[in-house]
Amino acid sequence: MPLSRRSFMGRSGAAMIAGSMASSSVWGANERISVGVIGCGGRGTGSHVNQFCDRDYVDLVALCDAKQDAATGSANMMETKKKKRPKTYTDMRELLDDKSIDAVSIATPNHWHTLAAIWSMQAGKDVYLEKPCSHNVWEGRQLANAAKKYERIIQHGTQIRSSKAVQEGIQKLKDGVIGEVYMARGLCYKTRRAVDKVPNEAPPADLDWNLWQGPAQEREYNKTIVPYNWHWYWAYGNSDMGNQGVHQMDIARWGLGVDHPSKISAMGGRFLFDDAKETPNVITTAFHYPDAGTMGRMLVFETRPFRSPEINHEAGVNVGVIFYGANGYMVIPSYSKYQTFLGEKGEPGPTNEDSDPETAHFDNFLECVKTRKAEAIAAPIVEGHISSSLCHLGLISTKLGRSLDFDPVKEQVIGDEEANAMLTRNYRAPFTVPAIEA
Repeated sequence: MPLSRRSFMGRSGAAMIAGSMASSSVWGANERISVGVIGCGGRGTGSHVNQFCDRDYVDLVALCDAKQDAATGSANMMETKKKKRPKTYTDMRELLDDKSIDAVSIATPNHWHTLAAIWSMQAGKDVYLEKPCSHNVWEGRQLANAAKKYERIIQHGTQIRSSKAVQEGIQKLKDGVIGEVYMARGLCYKTRRAVDKVPNEAPPADLDWNLWQGPAQEREYNKTIVPYNWHWYWAYGNSDMGNQGVHQMDIARWGLGVDHPSKISAMGGRFLFDDAKETPNVITTAFHYPDAGTMGRMLVFETRPFRSPEINHEAGVNVGVIFYGANGYMVIPSYSKYQTFLGEKGEPGPTNEDSDPETAHFDNFLECVKTRKAEAIAAPIVEGHISSSLCHLGLISTKLGRSLDFDPVKEQVIGDEEANAMLTRNYRAPFTVPAIEA
């Protein structure tokens, strides 16, 4: 095992905190931010690497992926952009051992998100973390606690919160543009084709299958899992509800002004395809907030595996959120747009659209890294935790085939130990998510 990995794993908690505090000074106007990217697949390279390369004040100095060819490919791409070739790693702990790196972005599969982020904060790094921030409810709470304990800047990758147009739409909801809002309906109708059933086999030579699995229990390699279809395996992903749908879940909560629900009722299953996927591809979930608004509020969420603009939509939306109020409804059909329809006839009301908010989201993160103003983060990790938790709770209800009564303060299911056991997982040493006291 390399020395840098031993060094990282051997640090005491006190030493990590000391290192974290020492790196918390405010940047000067002309100083540069040194960044590493962990996870160089489609999202990591196509978004994170490109975003950092597009900023003159950022030095992207390190790339890491359990599949070495992925990190190498990203480094090659950077050279085509006339950027200095970064160091490449297979083990993120070696990257995190580099004290010159100020911040990391994490675009690994979901089952790595929380542990990678906690390790990064313990190593004194600020973090841009892809959604969902957690693989289960308990993980998300440890992540939020870690951000407080280690005083790190951490941005959740729900970039819609950086859309000026959507911010305007949410404010108009609060101002009563459609009257009393009683329900939000999230839709995730995306084309998801069958995944063929194939035998297990030896992993490719450039993939460290042990590191890729990380916190998950060990299993044999199957080529259907990497690089993308891990989303549909329970050990690694969270179905399309926790993949695409966490964006819409986050908007729905934001517009309703709610946090954890008191009751969750879900039903779903694997329909349409008899294939290798494990997670449901059709899910309908209802979240009840009896104390919100005047008479309570509902959040309803639905996923379907086939998208057709002609037959598979609601209010013209395949992926988006619809808010229903006493005097009309609002549609947020994309990452950067809202529309309102008022009165019994649905007359067009206020609307707005801006450019893709992703660039603004990375700008917001990097600005907060400079200023150390955690309160200015557009998508705080606590909000990411709660939105991700709704996805997890909906999946637990679906798995068990029964409703859940939830204690929003304790973040526990009331009177259901089987459900509570599913709020966390059995971790595989040494990839254990630590319990963090805030």
